[in-house]
Amino acid sequence: MPDDLIAPRRNQFMNNEKAVAIGSRFWEETAAHGLAGIVASLGKDGYFTTDNGHRFVNLSCCSYLDLDSHPHIIQGAIRALEKYGVLDHCISRVRVQMPALLELEDSLSSLFRAKVVTAISASAASAGILPLIASGHLANGEKPVVVFDKNAHFSMNLYKAVCADETEVLTAPHNDMNFLEDVCKKHKNVAYICDGTYSMGGHAPAEELLALQEKYGLFLYFDDSHSLSIVGEKGEGYIRSSIQEVNDRTIIVATLNKAYGAAGAAIMFGPKRSDQALTLERFGGPLAWSQPMNTAAIGGALAAAEIHNSPELKERQEKLQRNIKLFDARIDTEQKGLQFPIRVVRASHENVINVGLDLYRQGFYVSPVFFPIVARDKAGLRVMLRAGMPESEVQRLCDTILRNKLF
Repeated sequence: MPDDLIAPRRNQFMNNEKAVAIGSRFWEETAAHGLAGIVASLGKDGYFTTDNGHRFVNLSCCSYLDLDSHPHIIQGAIRALEKYGVLDHCISRVRVQMPALLELEDSLSSLFRAKVVTAISASAASAGILPLIASGHLANGEKPVVVFDKNAHFSMNLYKAVCADETEVLTAPHNDMNFLEDVCKKHKNVAYICDGTYSMGGHAPAEELLALQEKYGLFLYFDDSHSLSIVGEKGEGYIRSSIQEVNDRTIIVATLNKAYGAAGAAIMFGPKRSDQALTLERFGGPLAWSQPMNTAAIGGALAAAEIHNSPELKERQEKLQRNIKLFDARIDTEQKGLQFPIRVVRASHENVINVGLDLYRQGFYVSPVFFPIVARDKAGLRVMLRAGMPESEVQRLCDTILRNKLF
């Protein structure tokens, strides 16, 4: 049989049949206990309220600096809508783009000290960028061996099969630099795909990765969505703060939704890589289609950039760090001592939903997490601390967790 007629082996990179079969039981149990699909409105006091009057603090929210409800950002979105009179142009930016979009990218480029291109989301950015890295078009013209960190976010892992249609794809044990260096020794051109800061806590070993880049020319792709705004003098994030400049073998992606407080995503290239940005705009899947950031998102992101250039950013960063330290002083987690606001309080698969329900009844919504979100033996409660949470509520949260005797 000719090689091109041989059926490819299935489930090399994904296995939905297995994941859905295992995960459905826990999602159904979560929903049955009222911990999924909650409908609630955010009040001006920072609390959510359901239709039946239950009030709670949302500790499953990625708005770590509580900027998503900031009046200046809300007004920025409204001003942009009033100025341009349209919500969404619905046309590829390669053909027509709003002046405000270029204004935003100039503002973000200055803020993050990089050549910034925007996207509708970090997931859309990955969908556009990763196949072009695999084909070599964003990796200096040569197809690299593409190595995904085992814990890379699903929004990146989703494109392993697409990348594998272009080049060889490998999966590295989490943060295993020995594995990665062995690949670099065997192959002339290697690209590494990982989170800068992981959604379950912890971060990439930036210093070691930069050393491998210097030694072997390693291409680096980071999604640093969870640290943007909370780290750096201008909120540039963990990875951007760790490197002197974004070079031509590094791309950093970060959402503008989470701590940044607006919507969309920023893609950071080296300041001299306009060619990479243009290739992405023309051939980057969702980035080349008719879905750029809409007018409200652009206006809100411009207003958020102004806050990032003001003393208020540091004040909110410091308030977040105080809440993190307060939590760490009383609750032991694997993430204890890290500056990032995600903490996973371990609980058994059998008990995690009941504990989550008790916390919810006490006014705290904390996500139970279980396989396949985490490994089978890593079930727990993912606590996502925020700057706007009063210290008294952090203490009350700790009291409730301790009462459940999880550790």
